[in-house]
Amino acid sequence: IAGDSWRVVNADIVIIADAPKIGPWREQMVTRIAWLTGVGAGAINVKATTNEGLGFIGRGEGIAAMATVLLELVQREE
Repeated sequence: IAGDSWRVVNADIVIIADAPKIGPWREQMVTRIAWLTGVGAGAINVKATTNEGLGFIGRGEGIAAMATVLLELVQREE
């Protein structure tokens, strides 16, 4: 299907980190991701969880993220 493309419908993002807390940055993240994907901020959800002190995340050596994104096929006009 040459010429067709995909567009983001919505996104649900989970940040896994014991620190830092994302609360103060959440709205900025939502706004930026919405701008980057070309959707309204209401279509973007960013939330956080901890790793309860376990593994490299719990030791403060890194952060992980998981995203679920709904895409819609946009067919080109013939």
